[in-house]
Parts: sequence; structure tokens; C-alpha cells
Amino acid sequence: MHSLKSLHQRISEAFSDTMFTQDPLQLYQPITYTLELGGKRLRPVLVLMSCEIFGGDIEKAIYPAMGLEIFHNFTLLHDDIMDNAPLRRGNKTVHQKWDTNTAILSGDTMFVIAYEHVAKTDPALLPQVLDLFNDTARKVCEGQQYDMNFETQADVAIPDYMNMIRLKTAVLIACSLKLGAILANASDDDATKIYDLGIELGMAFQLQDDLLDAFGDTSKFGKTIGGDIATNKKTFLFLKAFDLAKDDTLIKLTNYFYDKEISGAEKTEGILAIYRTLKIDEITQREIEFHHGKAMDIFRSLDFDEANSSEMVELMQEMLGREK
Repeated sequence: MHSLKSLHQRISEAFSDTMFTQDPLQLYQPITYTLELGGKRLRPVLVLMSCEIFGGDIEKAIYPAMGLEIFHNFTLLHDDIMDNAPLRRGNKTVHQKWDTNTAILSGDTMFVIAYEHVAKTDPALLPQVLDLFNDTARKVCEGQQYDMNFETQADVAIPDYMNMIRLKTAVLIACSLKLGAILANASDDDATKIYDLGIELGMAFQLQDDLLDAFGDTSKFGKTIGGDIATNKKTFLFLKAFDLAKDDTLIKLTNYFYDKEISGAEKTEGILAIYRTLKIDEITQREIEFHHGKAMDIFRSLDFDEANSSEMVELMQEMLGREK
């Protein structure tokens, strides 16, 4: 069984060997820039790890794993345009470094490149893999649309939000795990179970992202802290706060979010103070632990040799262990 470190290294090597230097450079340079920003590359590592714990050969999973990571980065590139985000992983977003039209076109090209990589799959398994990839890509787009709808939708319930993050974030993590299982010729039952595990893990992962956006450290988180607050994004924290706030606290919370005269540090600090008073950070942490616990329960139900599963447990912990 490969160590978590060696799987990360293998994926890094694969991307280091993949350079986009062809013409027109204005199209391919932003792609190289995006992929070189790195991140933890959790999704391709999940593919390799799932493949190996089901007895597969990770080398046969390299290209499909890279395809998922390229697709993920494509969605982030377009997401940054929609959010007008200035930073991604502590660096300028593509539309800020170049321009919006370049970012759109480079993102579209990344989607094509992602397909090219996923298609480099054992032909016998390709129909299954493409069905999974297509279903995942569609759901991610559905999740993004719900996310945009919420920007102007006055009444958003927490279950609506949870469904949105399931589609926008969790299905790609679930896809990574199921893809690895398929490439290892795992049983349909095991492939379904590890997909369900990925959904729960992905929900916990996104809730952690929400929590860090409010209570994290920019230098460690890689994005501007308070970005969700500044844009009135209806995150779990936002919705739970409005559920719990009463009387004067509700009035203050509403004013901070919707009074256009209040902005910047005053808005962020005021809302964070209310979040702390309502213990929104603690409530969110409990929700994270709930979904992570469900993921662990599913994991324990799978018939893995303990020696081959310890690295997977470590990765599941690492996904939620980003420093605040």
C-alpha cells in the first residue's frame, strides 16, 4: 500500500510532466497558471487511494484522476468569475491576472482537456467511467446554479443549502472515490458505498470551508477571510444565524448584511461578533463532525484490511484538519 505522501508525490509528478506550452499562448498560459497553483490535489489522491484499497493498479488510474482534478480546477476558474473573486489559493484569480474573456475560454479548454484525460481509461471500463463523470459534471453545474439562485432568493432553508453543497462540492469527492473503485473492478455494492462515503465527506469538507471563510486565517486558508460575509453569501453559518437570532440581535444581523452604508471591516467584525454570540462556529463544527462521522461509519462497513485502510483514514482526517 502506497503512503499518503507517495500518492501526493505521484500526482504532483504527473502534473509536472503535463505542460501546456502550445500556441496560442494566451489560451494555454492561464491553464498552466491555474494548475500550478496546486492546492492539495485531494480528489486525484482519493481516486488513487480508492483504486488501491480495492486492489487496483494506481498507474492505470493516473489519467482519469488527473482528468477529475483538471475538471475541478475548471469549475473553480469559472466560479471565480461568477463570484468576482480576487484570490484563489493566495494568488490572483485568472480573470484578475488576465481578463474575463480569457478566463472563460481557458476554462472551456480545461473542460476539453479533462475529458481527454478521463477518456484514457481501460476501454472495457470507459462506458462506466464516462457515465459517472458526465453525471458528476451535470450535478456540479446544477449545484452552481442553485448557488447563484440563492443570491437573489429571499427564503433559503438550510436543507436547500445542504442539497446545493451536495451537488456543487460533495458529488465530485464521491465521484473520485467511486472512480477509483470502478478502475479496480470493485463490486457494485462497494462502489455505491464508497460513493455515499464521499458524499458525507464532501458535505463535511464544504462546511469546513464555510467555517474557515469566516473564522480562518488568509495566509493559511488561501482566500480572503470574510468573503462570504462581504457578498451576503447564504452559507450554513448565515442561515443558521438567521434561524437563531431574535429581537435586537436579529435586527442587528439584518442591518449588517443588508444596510449598504455598512461595509468592509465594520460589517465583517459586526457579523462575526453575532456569530460568536450565537455560537454559530460551534454549531457548524458539530455539523462537520456529524457528516464526517457518517463517512467513517460507512468506511468501517467496507471489508478492508486494516493495513490497507489506515492511509485512507489519515486522508479523511487531513481533509478536515486545515489550520484555522
